[in-house]
Amino acid sequence: MTDIKLGLKENWQQFTLLVLVNMLVGGMVGLERTVVPLVGTEEFKIGSDIVVFSFIIAFGVVKAFTNLVSGVLADKYTRKRILVTGWLVGLPVPFLLAWGPSWNWIILANVLLGVSQGLAWSMTVNMKIDLVGPKKRGFAMGLNEAAGYGAVGLTALLTGYLASRYGLRPAPFYIGIFYTVAGLILSVLVIRDTRQHARLESAQVTQQQLAGEKFHRPDLLWVFRETSLKNRNLFAVSQAGLINNLNDGMSWGVFPLLFIAAGVGLEGVGWIKAVYPFVWGLGQVITGPLADRIGRKPLIVWGMFVQALGHVVIGFSLFPPLTSGLAGSVLLGIGTAMVYPALLAAVSDAAHPSWRASSLGVYRFWRDIGYAVGALMAGIVASFFGLIWAVHIAGIITFLSGVVVLINMKENTPRL
Repeated sequence: MTDIKLGLKENWQQFTLLVLVNMLVGGMVGLERTVVPLVGTEEFKIGSDIVVFSFIIAFGVVKAFTNLVSGVLADKYTRKRILVTGWLVGLPVPFLLAWGPSWNWIILANVLLGVSQGLAWSMTVNMKIDLVGPKKRGFAMGLNEAAGYGAVGLTALLTGYLASRYGLRPAPFYIGIFYTVAGLILSVLVIRDTRQHARLESAQVTQQQLAGEKFHRPDLLWVFRETSLKNRNLFAVSQAGLINNLNDGMSWGVFPLLFIAAGVGLEGVGWIKAVYPFVWGLGQVITGPLADRIGRKPLIVWGMFVQALGHVVIGFSLFPPLTSGLAGSVLLGIGTAMVYPALLAAVSDAAHPSWRASSLGVYRFWRDIGYAVGALMAGIVASFFGLIWAVHIAGIITFLSGVVVLINMKENTPRL
């Protein structure tokens, strides 16, 4: 490992390529943000909110369980192989979304998308963390998530525009074909595996840095318990990640239907759906390095509170519908930008390099279960009380999640 070095400067070329790959990964999720809920209600005439949101539930559950095993698979088969596998699984997705003859085909597309995202996005996260080492994890995660969610926002806007001009299907999904082919080619031809970088960092962690803890290579069950419950920092981070994506899962299904019913046009809905992930993505260029400078906890706590404020703006219709949607989505994006890289970096701080990939997989399991929980919650609440109450409930839960982090988490940033 003498020719392998840790650091962003030392590995900037591979890091840049991984940022590009993650833009393509994120774009695949952006394909669905504006159009697919409307495909369910307008093209397939589905009247049940829970059935319409079932594609999000399928996506969230499958992606969560894929995240759980992705780290173990990466340690066994290398990060690059798992990244390539993720793209191979995702190849049929845009075709199913564009031409699937029934809602079951849309759900199948989201099962495949969940597997693809769980493998591909997890590997871009792990590979960037491997490359940069411990000192700039927040910065690395900021760039990674900025690229991914910036692409989500831009693709959501583009699909809304295409749908308003050419119809809900198939035109908005053509760009997904480009994303999958380009992502697969880049992953096969130019991305190099980074497992040796993780091994180098693991070798550099001394017994003093482990605070006297006897090192062992734990199994997945041990890592699951440690990340989910036993370690208070990891517990706080995991529940915050779940609630954060609960917001995303709720908004994914609810916002298109809510604002169309309020009289906002399809392009307007596209802007509302684009602003949230775009601000979320772009903001992480700032909040990622900030997490290295001031620590993870302040950004996580206040990020959850800002998201709760976004729900207030939307839920209580403080402005006309389009303005409320845009303003609330900006606040949701700012809050999520504060939270996202700090959460990933906090997991990396607390987990030993030798089981960090598995711990990140467990965290991402809980985080992406939030998609399913948010969509299921929204479907049930909307069925009984209306769509707007799904927004209210999400806001209350988000505020309480921030309080949990405030009480349980202790700062553990290496630079501090």
